[in-house]
Amino acid sequence: MLVARIATAFVVSQPGYTDSFYFTAVADRLAQGAGLTADFLWSPLEARADLGLPVASHLFWVPLPTGLAALGVALAGPLAGAFRAAQLPFILTAALLPGAAYVAARALGTRERFALAAAAIAGCGGLFAPAFVSVDAFAPAALMGTAFFLAYARAAAGSTRAGLVAGLLVGLLYLSRSEGALFGLALLWLVRTERSRRAGVAASLVALAFGCAWLVRDLSAGLGAGLFARSALLVRYEDLFAFQPDYIGASAAPAIDLVTARAAALVTNAVTFTFAFALLLVVPLAAGVRGLRDRPEVRAWLGLAVLVYLAQSLVWTLHSTRGSYFHSLAAFFPFGVAIAAAGAERLLTSLARRTADAWIAGAVVLVAIVSVTSVAQWDASFNGGTRARASALDAIPAGPFLAIDAAAWRWISGRRVAVTPADGLARAACVAAAIDARSIVLEAAHFSRYDALYRGGARPAWLDAPVVRGATRVYPIRGVPPCGAP
Repeated sequence: MLVARIATAFVVSQPGYTDSFYFTAVADRLAQGAGLTADFLWSPLEARADLGLPVASHLFWVPLPTGLAALGVALAGPLAGAFRAAQLPFILTAALLPGAAYVAARALGTRERFALAAAAIAGCGGLFAPAFVSVDAFAPAALMGTAFFLAYARAAAGSTRAGLVAGLLVGLLYLSRSEGALFGLALLWLVRTERSRRAGVAASLVALAFGCAWLVRDLSAGLGAGLFARSALLVRYEDLFAFQPDYIGASAAPAIDLVTARAAALVTNAVTFTFAFALLLVVPLAAGVRGLRDRPEVRAWLGLAVLVYLAQSLVWTLHSTRGSYFHSLAAFFPFGVAIAAAGAERLLTSLARRTADAWIAGAVVLVAIVSVTSVAQWDASFNGGTRARASALDAIPAGPFLAIDAAAWRWISGRRVAVTPADGLARAACVAAAIDARSIVLEAAHFSRYDALYRGGARPAWLDAPVVRGATRVYPIRGVPPCGAP
């Protein structure tokens, strides 16, 4: 499967999307000794009081993907280039996932041929195929999630050592994805029974130590303004990029719209879960959960899967349908495939060996097809966009600039970049003045406050006529923009 991951990496040849651009750019700085800092501003969440650069990074995201990428850059950057070196730890981690799924399936009592099928499916990846070689939390979370459920089973049997491992994995999952903290709730379940109480306490203390350590870092760096509100209480997603966003309870948004958004997220995320398990695996997964419901690790998997689904859909609603929930599913995927293998074995027991083998082969082939399709879709969605941005670089005046995706533009241009604030041009003038920006770049995807300008409407006196490159408009800035004046 290492060969398959390397082949996928030929397509995933650059970060592609905001999260990965962010992790890669900060990792490059970290490897060069600049610490957890960013010389770009992707959101007002990380803005300094004076709006200057660089800023403390990771006030929204957590640091493990950046740390792994920085390790790759430090070790292989001179030979492979910054991105390929940053990607290397994730390729190697992803190569371990088939083995992890096989071990999990065997631990659940599955026969070898079904366990091998689980390994093949986890190795193919399905919708996760391109994600597993991205500079992001997908592959690390998948490996650590699987290891967590295996350790949890032993901790539930009374092993304190396994409890310590489970607590360590919860801490690392939290540093991979913020919702990883929810895995700590499963540790509290261990405390309820006398047999596993000691393991549960040990696990909880270890996990808590990780959480407290990262909280201390956040407090020392200065917590992002309105972090929880921007995570859970936004009225519009683009308000994540506003200095003065509208929040639930402080805006005129009708209550029915808020309820509708959450109902829609429940449906959208349920569809995401179904396709993440390639449709065909959903029924055997349900059968596996039902047949293995007495096993503590399976109950933990089910309980946490439901909890994360509800939290993403009802609390982090706007983020969940824009990729956050799909990110969350990575930690459940290989062990879920192992449960599905156990369920398939139960469902196919009454069938002839040849028929059962045909079903197994069909499932593997289906997931392989989904994997190839996902990689092709990644190429169409992200590589083309990056090439379009690169082709517009010659139209952007030298020096810093403002754009909607500051992390991506920072990586592509190598310059300081700040987000175009969703508040509009008045606030953009302040940010531009603070970082000495020489232009504003608007793409076809832009915040609503810039729509009139993008469509050729009136320009403020401090902006020149745009230079057009395809769907991209580059507006040179005259002098120092007057902060507070449109």
